[in-house]
Amino acid sequence: MRKEFEMSEDDLKELLKACKPTPVMFLTGGTPMFDSPQENANRAWQMLGDKLGFDYMTVKPVSGKGQRFFTAESTGKEAA
Repeated sequence: MRKEFEMSEDDLKELLKACKPTPVMFLTGGTPMFDSPQENANRAWQMLGDKLGFDYMTVKPVSGKGQRFFTAESTGKEAA
C-alpha cells in the first residue's frame, strides 16, 4: 500500500551527500575503486527504506511539500 513518508533533516543530508560525485581512483586494470553517485544514492535510499519501512524502488516525490516528503509502497515494517 502506498503511503506518505517524511524523512528527518539528517536523513535528507545523508541522501544529498550520497548523490554527490566522488573522486574516482582506477586500479591497475582500469576498474573504478568507488561506487558511482547513482549506486551511492540507491544504497542510501535502501537504508532509509529499511529504517522507515518502505520499498525504496517505489519512491515518488510529493508535489508542493518539500524534499523531505515522498510516497512509497509500505513494507509494513515501520520503525517504532
